Amino acid sequence: MNGNLIITIGRETGSGGREIGKMLADKLGISYYNKELLTEAARQSGLSEDILETNDERPTNSLLYSIVMDTYSFGYATSSTMDMPINNKVFLAQFNAIKTIAAKGPCVIVGRCADYALAGNEDCVSIFITADMKFRTRRISTENNLTVEKAKAFIKKTDKKRSSYYNFYTEKKWGEASSYDLCVCSSRYGIEKTVEIILNYLKTIGKIDIDV
Repeated sequence: MNGNLIITIGRETGSGGREIGKMLADKLGISYYNKELLTEAARQSGLSEDILETNDERPTNSLLYSIVMDTYSFGYATSSTMDMPINNKVFLAQFNAIKTIAAKGPCVIVGRCADYALAGNEDCVSIFITADMKFRTRRISTENNLTVEKAKAFIKKTDKKRSSYYNFYTEKKWGEASSYDLCVCSSRYGIEKTVEIILNYLKTIGKIDIDV
């Protein structure tokens, strides 16, 4: 591996982005962060993990919601963040945690605008995983024991939340090819082949120089 490789993964719901990220980390022998990032953000910020998880990848323009949720946040009352809405505090906590994690060494980070937090970092490679609705519905339905209709509703709701979060906090558009270094359709290639495609891409651009 060349340099302090950081792979960030954006993903459509049900596309297998989380699984792909974990497989990449395992094959490369590097750290993996998804929900684990919330633990680091809580440790650094003083916000509880419950608050971070409740507001995870969830922007809101509701002042009332922010005020209500703010009553449950503790230990994150510096002069610069005292008057911040809770959703902004959560974003900042995750933003700082991502930078800390990236500085520690090579890793894979899933979601949470990690590509934006690490913009300008030459060691960072941003990837987006997409898939067709049939593939995603089947995965979500099976994993969560949901009907096809409920699985589709869950996918649409979650993707809308992720898209709103990303678009709200970054200067880019969620899921748009120009926002990432590489976009791969997992329903076309399958999970394992998608991992292989990403590894070949990393080798092609000189980020890794070994066969894994």
